[in-house]
Amino acid sequence: MKARNLKVALVHDFLVKLGGAERVLKVLADMYPDAPIYTLLYDEDACGSEFAKDRVRPSFLQKAPAFLRKRQKFLFPWMPRAVESFDLSEFDVVISSSNAFAHGILVPSNTLHVCYCHSPMRYAWDYAHEYLKEQKITGLKAFVIERMMMKVRMWDQLASDRVDYYIANSKHVQKRIRKYYRKDSEVLYPAVDTRKFKPEKKNEDYFLIVSALTPFKKIDLAIELFNKVGKRLVVIGSGAQMDYLKSIAGPTVEILGRKDDDTVREYLENCRGYILPAEEDFGIAPVEAMACGKPVLAYGKGGALETVIPGVTGELFYEATVESMEDGLGRLIVNEKEYDAEKIHKHANQFSKQHFVEHFEKLLESYLAKTTYLDA
Repeated sequence: MKARNLKVALVHDFLVKLGGAERVLKVLADMYPDAPIYTLLYDEDACGSEFAKDRVRPSFLQKAPAFLRKRQKFLFPWMPRAVESFDLSEFDVVISSSNAFAHGILVPSNTLHVCYCHSPMRYAWDYAHEYLKEQKITGLKAFVIERMMMKVRMWDQLASDRVDYYIANSKHVQKRIRKYYRKDSEVLYPAVDTRKFKPEKKNEDYFLIVSALTPFKKIDLAIELFNKVGKRLVVIGSGAQMDYLKSIAGPTVEILGRKDDDTVREYLENCRGYILPAEEDFGIAPVEAMACGKPVLAYGKGGALETVIPGVTGELFYEATVESMEDGLGRLIVNEKEYDAEKIHKHANQFSKQHFVEHFEKLLESYLAKTTYLDA
């Protein structure tokens, strides 16, 4: 039984920005061009260029006032109910792309549900206490949120049983799925369109970060380091910390805001090296930098341990401190002439879009072959 001959639907948490998870969704959407895309919230201005409005089916949360849709945390208590409200009874196969709620959909007993998991909900599980500190939430408000998170964890645990097969975006996430959901999963790294990039030996003497500007990404740590060492750092991205990061940026740090893909590609191809200051589940932008033949300095936890080879494709630092990052940057600069742009590019190709498409199709076909209820 071939998936392309069946009715397929896609489900994604939120279509309100174009980030790494949305890049993966776009590949899935291209693989199954007739599949509608269900999502909790949809922002046409932000995502319409990649996900046309007539293909997207948002939840009832889309009817909330605009100021609430842009402040998703206020809609948080209704999200489990919203994702369960999708009527997916007409589909043979549903593929959820989830790092929060999408895996919690309800499907008929004769529908195959495959979840491509970017991560179990981090702010409900391993990042719960850090999130409260990050948001500076204390006292009664913290107590209320902790009680709410406890209910969300209970829902999330139950919802994890609704998935027939999990595909993890890295070995790091595979461990989380096992820990929090007690489920096995296959590992398939996210699709990176490495063909868009060409390896470049030249550079324009700046280091680069492409990221959402949120506390979790620890961009402030990198800015503090580059203020200290006086080397050029360019930051591309937008988010809640934009004004704060601009306020602490020294004369060698440029914060450019969001840029289109072509501009980002130019900056990647011309940078001296890429900086990843925080733990990532996988990290698509560093792999894009490697596709350009550029070395990466990454925090030595999470997905970076699966993509960065010290001394070959970059360097790792192991403590979230300026001192540890400075040591790593020093090693990267000392080894700069030893890095081979073609070798780095070749390493990045193992995470290519073509590899993802071929292996996702093989996995799905294997799941279908083991599934008897589709014929019931």
